[in-house]
Amino acid sequence: MEPQQLYVMLSGLRQEELYMIQSLMKEMTEKQQQLFVSIYQGRRKDQQTMLIFTLIGFLGVAGIQRFVIGDVVMGILFLLTCGFCGIGTIIDAINIGRMTSDFNQRQAIEAAAMVGMMGA
Repeated sequence: MEPQQLYVMLSGLRQEELYMIQSLMKEMTEKQQQLFVSIYQGRRKDQQTMLIFTLIGFLGVAGIQRFVIGDVVMGILFLLTCGFCGIGTIIDAINIGRMTSDFNQRQAIEAAAMVGMMGA
């Protein structure tokens, strides 16, 4: 699959994410690539959306971003402590790019494993 097609199918794709996806897809058939992209597209999170979830924490509902990326324990802690009195929410707002990238990388690896197990 061409990089241009990936850009169209996955909005907000960053350069390092594109390289990672291409390295995961290089051994796949065309059908497996299409299956991988459809699985990954449903699982990946957009950095801007994650930032909005983080900023909602300043309105009193801290930790939504942690629940979305699957970090339930930290989400509960953020919720109970109002984002560690706002400091944790500020730190997450600063580091949201890394958090989103790490989450998306884990999701891409899981999607590639699923495609490999399906043997499509």
